Amino acid sequence: MSFTVSDIAERVGGEVLGNGETVLTGFATADLAREGDLTFAEKEAFLVAAEGSAASAILVPRDFTSERKTLIRVGNPRVAVARLLPLFFPPEKPLPGIDSSAKVAASAEVDSTAHIGPGCVIGEGVRIGPRSVLAGGNHIGSASQIGEDVCLFPNVVVYPRTIIGNRVTIHAGTTIGSDGYGYVFDEGQHRKVLQVGNVILHDDVEIGANAAIDRGALGPTVIGAGTKIDNLVHVAHNVVIGKHCLIMGQVGFAGSTQLGDYTVVASQSGIAGHLKLGRQSMVGAKSGVMRDVPDGGAVLGIPAMPDKQTKRQWVAMQQLPEMVRRLRELEREVARLKAPPLPPL
Repeated sequence: MSFTVSDIAERVGGEVLGNGETVLTGFATADLAREGDLTFAEKEAFLVAAEGSAASAILVPRDFTSERKTLIRVGNPRVAVARLLPLFFPPEKPLPGIDSSAKVAASAEVDSTAHIGPGCVIGEGVRIGPRSVLAGGNHIGSASQIGEDVCLFPNVVVYPRTIIGNRVTIHAGTTIGSDGYGYVFDEGQHRKVLQVGNVILHDDVEIGANAAIDRGALGPTVIGAGTKIDNLVHVAHNVVIGKHCLIMGQVGFAGSTQLGDYTVVASQSGIAGHLKLGRQSMVGAKSGVMRDVPDGGAVLGIPAMPDKQTKRQWVAMQQLPEMVRRLRELEREVARLKAPPLPPL
């Protein structure tokens, strides 16, 4: 597929500096770009590399200029890249239909435009909406609902009564609706508390590979609209995540924690149960959150504290060896001063 520079500029609200009729057939980083490719540069140093490449045009901020290359000047090159990549690399669209190896319950409702791949199992009372794709090896539990334009990559498992909204993407190996971790100690053993809730994924959620979203003990576990969850994340029972949150890899949430809209949780953090993380709050990487976080708050460390406080402590810890050395010198000096004077000769 090919576009002119002017076509691309129009799609992203950009300004052309150079030949708007230049034809673009691909998109690549500067080091891999060939003739006909579009590339991008957010900083002056990157522009130098892009100008030295074979790329035919460069996406740049509005104040950039070049005497060597045609430019498309935009407000935010990174946003423009996100909007343009689907043009040059359109996602695969499997043909509608149900593979002969799939097993679909008689009471299930599968839209005629949906794609059901090989080895899928669709339980009783399941509903699958228009243009949704089950890539293969997917198991959809009874009474689950899957909306429009949903994509489940291979081996995604959806437990019964799960509700998935529109335009949701779930990557390979993820499990939605597995048992919450609930036990009580009874007569010398851990007795399982039956988990009878479900999971609700709202519109435009994306969940990475090998994540686990547990169903609620009684009510639902909820993932808000537009939230993006990375690979290898665990969301425990009855967690409620707000809209447009970003949850990065290897994060774990204990049960019944609530996240406000636009919260960001960085990689390898652990969030204790029954906490509230406020709207637009942020948790730094490798943090252990044991207390509520207010709206707009930023915490860091183990245990997590306000980020500025944690950073001051880290700086102080780096100074400890020098402080210990100076303390020992002071102790020696004090000992010398306290020593009894030598007798006169």
